[in-house]
Amino acid sequence: MVDIASRGRAALTDLSSSGGVEVPFDRSALRAPVQRFRRDILCAGWNYWDHFEEGKGRREGQDVERPEHPTFFTKGPDTVIDPDAPISFDAEISSKWDYEVELALIIGKDGRNIPVESALDHVFGYCLANDISQRDLQRAHGGQWLKGKSIDATMPLGPYIVTADEVDPQDLTLECVVNGEVLQSASTKLMAFTVAQLLSELSFGMTLRAGDVLLTGTPAGVGNARTPQLFLKAGDEVICRSPQLGELRNVMQAADLHSPR
Repeated sequence: MVDIASRGRAALTDLSSSGGVEVPFDRSALRAPVQRFRRDILCAGWNYWDHFEEGKGRREGQDVERPEHPTFFTKGPDTVIDPDAPISFDAEISSKWDYEVELALIIGKDGRNIPVESALDHVFGYCLANDISQRDLQRAHGGQWLKGKSIDATMPLGPYIVTADEVDPQDLTLECVVNGEVLQSASTKLMAFTVAQLLSELSFGMTLRAGDVLLTGTPAGVGNARTPQLFLKAGDEVICRSPQLGELRNVMQAADLHSPR
């Protein structure tokens, strides 16, 4: 998929005209659409103001003023799992496992200092991600987010890539459902910074490469901001869905992530 993304529409045209055999759709055969990464997964935080505001007073002394520019961080690529795979859960790692439905995009063309006006030309396509987070690890490591969002086998990605010509990234519906209850539901119209703005700002002085994955932030409704707070546990079913992008369906499954190996 990294090779296909880097060649864009031409690669898709080649595939469709190559005379391959069509096979029936089988959801059980779906895998994370991107599995080979040249770098960490790129992420934007606090990209919905309602999410930023709901977290005030919940950051355990690490509150900040509303940022004037996008907030970026990264996740380790070993977090990525398939669209229906179990999410690894280990209470020894964290007691505050949270859900975050997000729009993810796949870069299709290298670029640096990309103008906002042409930023979407660098996008190959879009999919869903569940940015499972460990809130106590976020707080324990100075408030930075790498550690609290990089636990192995915890981020479903997919279920497939919808090419950039098929959707408007600023008019998508995102929902997260936990054990049958809708806990997040919002439009990407509510983003603090548009996808084009994120790409332009992130590429300032920094080359984005075809195949890079960027998560674009989560809307309000996360468990950490609820009263009472709501955190995930083994056995919980978490569904992230969008009418335009499909559905991730995952169950929290007990695993040993804390033992040496």
